[in-house]
Amino acid sequence: MENIKQVIAIVDDEENIRETISYSLKDEGYIPRTFSDGYDAWDAFQKNLPDLIILDIIMPRMDGLELCRKIRSLSETVPVIFLSSKDEELDKILGLEMGGDDYLCKPFSMKELLTRIKVIFRRLKTIKENDINDKDLVNAGELTIDRLSYTAKWKNKKLILTLTEYMLLLALARYPGHVKNREQLIKEAYSENIYLSDRTIDSHIKRLRKKFNEIDPDFCCIETVYGLGYRFTAESI
Repeated sequence: MENIKQVIAIVDDEENIRETISYSLKDEGYIPRTFSDGYDAWDAFQKNLPDLIILDIIMPRMDGLELCRKIRSLSETVPVIFLSSKDEELDKILGLEMGGDDYLCKPFSMKELLTRIKVIFRRLKTIKENDINDKDLVNAGELTIDRLSYTAKWKNKKLILTLTEYMLLLALARYPGHVKNREQLIKEAYSENIYLSDRTIDSHIKRLRKKFNEIDPDFCCIETVYGLGYRFTAESI
């Protein structure tokens, strides 16, 4: 049976970037869908979401951060890779905290972008394979992670997580009370040898905490161990 090709949307107001990425994606066997405007992309996404979205941050009319917020209202699981024309920490942090899974700064290497895309799709495949091979629930205090359905609940209330958030939470919840440094979390969440800064993990952890606090304002089970990393304590204090 022929494999179903994955659809990747490119949202960027620079035509040369759209064309370059689109050509490279076609060459790798993906189906690209290009949009020069956030409004046009949002209109299309409401009808049919792609398998992955490459999203520029700085665009006229509707910027990438606003579009990502709207995308997350439709789906928390579709992966988003941000592109930023500024190599500024604030842009990266905002993008990740809005629900982005990864980011690259312009100018970027096409080889690196393709690698990041492949990493994300491999992570999705790994989750599905693990779900087939291990159907047990992961329990840590009031937290339950169902690896078969790729869902998590806190105090029996469902958490809506992105791919990266799910992988990070699973990495922490498997060993409650154990400290995981950022390097270990990057390795477990990405399962590939790619470079990510510590701030990337910090931003994803911040977003994870926010989602728990929306369900339980007293949640404090993801602890920062200063100078070391993070741990899941299983029980609220």
